[in-house]
Amino acid sequence: MQNTSKKKKKFFHSLILVLIVFFVYCLFYFFNGFSFLEAKTYDSRMKFAGKFTSPSEEICFIALDQESLDWGKEEMGWSWPWPRAAYADIVNYFTLSNPKALAFDMLFTEPSLYGKEDDEIFAAACKNNGKVIQSVFEEKSTGKLLYPISEIKESASELGMITSSMDNDDIIRRAKLFFTIDGEYFNSLGLSPLFLDLFQNPAKHISQGKDFSKLIVDTLGKSISSLQADGTLNLRFQSSIDDYLPYRASDILKSYYALTRGEEPLLPPENFTDTYCFFALYAPGLYDICSIPNNQVYPGVGVHITLLDNLLNNQFIHKTPWYFSVLWIFLLSFLGVFTINISEKQTTSKKTILSLLLIPTFTIVFVILISYFLFALGIWMPLINPILSFLSSFIFAFVFSYTKEGKQRRFIKNAFKQYVSPTVIENLIQNPEKLKLGGEKRRLSIFFSDIQGFTSISENMEPEELTEFLNAFLSEMSKIILENGGTIDKYEGDAIVAFWNAPADTQNHEVCALTAALQCQKKLEELRENFTYRLGSPIYMRIGLNVGDAVVGNLGSKERFDYTMIGDSVNLASRLEGLNKEFGTYTMCSQDLKEATEKEIPEIKWRELATVSVVGKKAVLTVFEPIPMDEYQKRETILNTFEKGRKLFYKGEFSEAQKIFETIADKDRPAAAYAKKCTELAGKHWEGIWIASGK
Repeated sequence: MQNTSKKKKKFFHSLILVLIVFFVYCLFYFFNGFSFLEAKTYDSRMKFAGKFTSPSEEICFIALDQESLDWGKEEMGWSWPWPRAAYADIVNYFTLSNPKALAFDMLFTEPSLYGKEDDEIFAAACKNNGKVIQSVFEEKSTGKLLYPISEIKESASELGMITSSMDNDDIIRRAKLFFTIDGEYFNSLGLSPLFLDLFQNPAKHISQGKDFSKLIVDTLGKSISSLQADGTLNLRFQSSIDDYLPYRASDILKSYYALTRGEEPLLPPENFTDTYCFFALYAPGLYDICSIPNNQVYPGVGVHITLLDNLLNNQFIHKTPWYFSVLWIFLLSFLGVFTINISEKQTTSKKTILSLLLIPTFTIVFVILISYFLFALGIWMPLINPILSFLSSFIFAFVFSYTKEGKQRRFIKNAFKQYVSPTVIENLIQNPEKLKLGGEKRRLSIFFSDIQGFTSISENMEPEELTEFLNAFLSEMSKIILENGGTIDKYEGDAIVAFWNAPADTQNHEVCALTAALQCQKKLEELRENFTYRLGSPIYMRIGLNVGDAVVGNLGSKERFDYTMIGDSVNLASRLEGLNKEFGTYTMCSQDLKEATEKEIPEIKWRELATVSVVGKKAVLTVFEPIPMDEYQKRETILNTFEKGRKLFYKGEFSEAQKIFETIADKDRPAAAYAKKCTELAGKHWEGIWIASGK
């Protein structure tokens, strides 16, 4: 019940934290917080997405580049600016090719330097073509519109606005479809060719089974649905303007002049039939330079070409709806807190640190990859606010956990790290209610050990030597106990008291206890030569093992308490450790522990030692010595002989039993103990119980 209450309280605190972080970053989202960082990630994603699209084959770009200027000067004697008659010849060439539209991204706001006739020649060519679009520009500083001179304006079939929509960092990411200035309506230069084509040729589209009244909706419907609040659309740029394969203005003129002479043109006019053509300056120092997400030096005409390209292919970048973005921010705010909860459930500090590093890193990388993948599909999902919401909730949850729950965690670790295994400590951290003052009744496996004859050994040692030895001995034994999931209750000089299945539940705790006892004996056997050299005499350890109910918990006062155990089963384990003295054994177990482990560890053989009555206990019990299989196989004959003698002993046939025991007494200490007992009981009343002589 307490654990459930704690979880509910923790969930409530986590939810409040999530909601606070979510609310803050929603405000940032709606008020364009971190817009600069978001814009930079937008640009990075645009560079990535540019690899996955191809330009429309219906768009052609004619560039008045440096080579064209050089050709005009050398071959035609034209200095800069070119005469308008040169542009007239370009228009005349496209009149032959019959494109859908020809848009000039140039401002003819001043009369020609070559005279009025030059302007009239250009105007006549445009009027004859009937598909020429001229540019209009709005000066931001004055709000004044710059039109072409009257002859050129009147000859144009459409006027297109070339004013760009720059963001605060002077990068063009968007474009307007329409402009309304001083009551006048203009299409953008990128939209004008499409509108001109649709309005000039309604019959063509109607003949294809399309209702012209629905034509614009069919063509622009998806694009219009993604309009921003300011009437702009997010453009999807190609990697470079050169992706549109620019044609040189000089090659167009060469082809036109060849045609007028009846010669084969360099560029056949039919190459441009039914295309949308843009003409613009592309020579260094002449063309207007702008910055786009994937190019810092980009010709302005490329923005208009991109708008038309996006319209034709419906390849705009569509921003996710606000409600989806808000949901995304909430999800990542929640994940930040959830990550801390996952980390806290790890069983070791190493795993916790690893998860604290890997889980948020993986989450952020995953979010970034998703955003790039969606952007390649034309979907702009906000990145900065969601990631920052995740990091903020993660950091705040970590700080909260460290300052609030971490204090409890550190207390538990410091209090128990010397006594229980890391797994048990983590279990306590997850269930700290188990550490309340007081005890609980649990079934425990109990371990008591003591060094044989240590009092006499220690009397001949210097204090420093004694301390050094005890530290080495207790460290080795304690390590084995902890590795097997045990809890160290206390040290009493050379003695160790330990138990299993508390404070945390331990599966097969009886097996763990027996395994630890046998491993301790084996380790001592490995160290015996070294210890004998240091102490001057061999060291042996007696262990008593029992399993049973006991009261275990924090016993003491509120100011000072110990995590310990009390009960008859505890006392019995202590008695079994001492009972080893009478039989000359080193590990003794109760029948309950034997029965709990013999099926789980079949490689352990059991020698029944005696049916005894120990000091302080009225009940009679049978005690056993666990023997590893390899040792049993070496001593099988001796052990079988012992068992034969023991059965005679309990029948009261002491004389016959003694004869058998004496045959192996010099090889087996329990047999020697029985031989002596036979002598003591000869001629006396026997009740079938070995009465222990001491504790």
